[in-house]
Amino acid sequence: MMLLVVGAQISCGQHQQVYGIGFYNLENLFDTFHDEAKNDYDFLPDGRNNWTEKKYKHKLRNMSQVLAEMGTDVVPGTGCAIIGVSEVENKRCLRDLCNQPKLKERNFKYCHVEGPDPRGIDCALLYNPSLFKVRNVKLVPFVPDRKKGKGRNIRGFLTVSGTLAGEHVTVIVCHWPSRGTEAYYRELAGLQVRELKDSLQREDPGVKIIIMGDMNDDPHDRSMSEVLGARRNISDVEDGGLYNPWWKLHDSGTGTLTYKNKWNLFDQIVVSQNLLNVGGKDNFNTLKFSSNQIFRRDYLFQEKGKHKGEIKRTHAGGTWLDGYSDHLPTLIFLKKEKR
Repeated sequence: MMLLVVGAQISCGQHQQVYGIGFYNLENLFDTFHDEAKNDYDFLPDGRNNWTEKKYKHKLRNMSQVLAEMGTDVVPGTGCAIIGVSEVENKRCLRDLCNQPKLKERNFKYCHVEGPDPRGIDCALLYNPSLFKVRNVKLVPFVPDRKKGKGRNIRGFLTVSGTLAGEHVTVIVCHWPSRGTEAYYRELAGLQVRELKDSLQREDPGVKIIIMGDMNDDPHDRSMSEVLGARRNISDVEDGGLYNPWWKLHDSGTGTLTYKNKWNLFDQIVVSQNLLNVGGKDNFNTLKFSSNQIFRRDYLFQEKGKHKGEIKRTHAGGTWLDGYSDHLPTLIFLKKEKR
């Protein structure tokens, strides 16, 4: 099965540097211990999933395999500079993940702030410190009821500011409210992330912003297209606006997860207008968006049985599959001329 790559052709010639930026929903990366005040009981040795140390170690191995391979077809050796992840229980899981051999050899580090999700699943940012230098990390809370200022505790927006290729880049990692809730809550998340983006641009008009995550909506849904304002076409992106390179790809009939035999593309990476190459042909004197891809490998799919061809997740129908995730990872590539 081939990687699906769209966008501009990438040249890794001697005059350009390419940086991979990824996102991956890890589908319940839990350790085997109970976290106080969290509903993590399904992922304990005596819980519904019989989540043993063996299963946990297999999950770490599987996740690290994917994370280490992401981007290596374009950037051999180093892979991604930055990878946002969701559905991680705590710092212990992130430490164990970064200590896996495939990630440890690249000295991967992580950013994480404990969030209010009742199940305990958070967003985090993995990064290669030789490529990305972290300046600031904060978790901006999601407010489900803006009139009362309270409501069901939902994952916030992990906001990491740093330096990539000598430039100020801020990454916002999201996991918006699930499809089990009304679209209103995802639209509210879109509004709050847009306000966060605007505030970052007021603080530094030159900051380059990357918004990524499991949005639980497709590119054309109102939360993404209208409320967040992530445009389908580069020509439609206004000053300070956002471009969504996944819209056309989803229109072609593919995505990152399936529901009732239909592809959705919830896992998106959106970029600010100043990351677009609109100043002329191959104008990469500063960091610019070059291409995007859905990461596919044969091992991420069921190879036999009645579910052949489906994404190979950790559990299905109560059975441990020793799989990966119910989502496929996504990547974008940024390019900058070497000086």
